[in-house]
Order: sequence, then structure tokens, then C-alpha cells
Amino acid sequence: MKTNSMKKTGLALTLTLALITFALAVEAQHASPWNVPESAKNQKNPFAADQSSLTRGKHSYAIECARCHGNLGKGDGPAATKLDGPMPDLSLDATQNQTDGELYWKISEGRAPCHLKRMH
Repeated sequence: MKTNSMKKTGLALTLTLALITFALAVEAQHASPWNVPESAKNQKNPFAADQSSLTRGKHSYAIECARCHGNLGKGDGPAATKLDGPMPDLSLDATQNQTDGELYWKISEGRAPCHLKRMH
């Protein structure tokens, strides 16, 4: 007959193994190339680059992205040091030369740690 203590130990072990497996899967995902589906690459931005859309975008970035990517997108936000591996520098040509569709898809889909390890 299992005691409550044995059940709790078994549950704790199961949860620990699940978290380790999840962390390894997240790390493997982050290290792999981030390929955008062809169908997404050619999508155009439906919003004009006007004062309203720029203000909304800056506000969203400040709330959702700056803590890891930094105010200028250099990957030096205050939470970046708490994550495994460096944050990408969004100001590099590799990011800046992507299509609207590629950027929208990546922001929408997210990639660990951005959407899985929120630092609130």
C-alpha cells in the first residue's frame, strides 16, 4: 500500500522528469534553424507604417519584447541574463532583411524562450 509520502515523491519525480524533458526539447528547438513556411514568407503587412501603427508597435515591443531583447533590440534586456544562451540581436541584417511575412510569422508563433519563459 502506497503512503501519501510515496505518492508525493512519485509525483515529484514524474514532474521533474517532465520538466527536464521539456527543457531539453525547448533548447533543441532554440538551437535549430527557424524555418518559416513558404506560405507565410510572402504575406504583406496589412497595416500602413503610419504614426498610429508605429505607436502601437512600440508599445507592444516595450511590453512583450524589451525585457529580453532590450530597448534597441540588441539582445541585452534585463531578463536576457536569466535565459539559457544569448538573445538574438534584432538589429542585425539577418533580421532586418526578412520579409514582413517572415517577421509576422515568427512574432506570432514565438520561439522559446520568448513565449515559453515569460519573465513578468
